Amino acid sequence: MAKVFKIESPKLPLALEKVNFQDIFYEEDPYLSNCVIANTVIDNMAIDRLILSKVLFKNVRFIDVSFRKIDLTDVIFENCDLSNASFREGLIHRVTFDNCKVLGLNLAEAHVGNVSFDNCIANLCDFTETRLKQVIFNHSSLQSANYFECKFNKVIFNECDINDADFSQTSLKGIDISTCRYERLNVTLESIKGCEVSSEQAVGFASLLGLKVKS
Repeated sequence: MAKVFKIESPKLPLALEKVNFQDIFYEEDPYLSNCVIANTVIDNMAIDRLILSKVLFKNVRFIDVSFRKIDLTDVIFENCDLSNASFREGLIHRVTFDNCKVLGLNLAEAHVGNVSFDNCIANLCDFTETRLKQVIFNHSSLQSANYFECKFNKVIFNECDINDADFSQTSLKGIDISTCRYERLNVTLESIKGCEVSSEQAVGFASLLGLKVKS
């Protein structure tokens, strides 16, 4: 069983005004807050330093969007498709991805804190050089996700598919992957020191050390 710790959930008011995402263009700076955006498509947008605070996205599909250095605080994505969106170098704080498709989402060099991915398809996500603090990946598919040179602080992988994920140059000390499924991982001997695994997984890791385990 993966270790449990408390993360801060998004803090949204009970009453949210329904708006169109395009309303950001009526502001001097690209900014939206205290609102809900639902049942729509957001496509072909490239906006740097977009600020979203206390926003609920519900049944929204993002197509060909790049929001470099985005600031997301107290945001919920529910049943959304963010495939191949770019939040590179973003500040992601108190954010929930619930039952979302985030295939290929680019979070490289981002700061991600108090964030949960619940029941998500997150294959091929890019977390290169990302700092993750108090982050939970729960019942999600993370096949071929890239965690190269990440910094982990209180990160949980609970019953996830992490097959072919890349943890090169990332310390997994204190990270529990014992409930996860995979056939192969991209790791180094240094990165797996202190990683918590199941007895069955330990047999596979032993091969990295050149050991032969007798049954």
